[in-house]
Amino acid sequence: MIGEAHVVPDYWRRAQRALARRDPVMAGLIRAHPRIGLRSRGDPFQTLARSIVGQQISVQAADSVWTRFVGALPALTPEAVHACAPERLRTCGLSARKAEYLRDLARHFVRGTIHAHRWPAMDDEAVIAELVRVRGIGRWTAEMFLIFNLLRPDVLPVDDLGLRRAASLHYRGGRALTPRTLRRLGEGWAPWRSVATWYLWRSLDPVPVEY
Repeated sequence: MIGEAHVVPDYWRRAQRALARRDPVMAGLIRAHPRIGLRSRGDPFQTLARSIVGQQISVQAADSVWTRFVGALPALTPEAVHACAPERLRTCGLSARKAEYLRDLARHFVRGTIHAHRWPAMDDEAVIAELVRVRGIGRWTAEMFLIFNLLRPDVLPVDDLGLRRAASLHYRGGRALTPRTLRRLGEGWAPWRSVATWYLWRSLDPVPVEY
């Protein structure tokens, strides 16, 4: 929930060392960002709700809408969102579609049709398969959840435009990268592809996004 302690992955230092040893580009990116790392708030519903709010808008706009969204609720829980009228959600700056998505997400949590308590023990693809059943959650959003909430170490979101742009700049001299090419490049970062992704994002924006 809001204000709870952040969780830092216990594998982070090990991943840094492994990536820096095998990849000079990664070594440089890691040296450039020595005091920050991936963090999670640990609340599955909040992470997914925030990812829906932030779809297709700037980080600044998403922060503004999120603040109003949280302020409109008695508590940031699935039950509170499910009980909130769509019209009330729209006054927070949400589109009609995003309001529907948030209420559908809440409905899945309230009815127990997705099983957040099981996700830590499930493999990545099984979690993705369950998440994409929710309206408004596609593979990219599910991959962000794996990285930012479950802190999975080896996720490579090949459809992420920021990741592709950063990889293009650092590894291909600015030439465009297809998801397939990025996937091949990422083979050299396994089993720490989430960590490599995080440092490539930081090369474009040094301020970490936290969900």
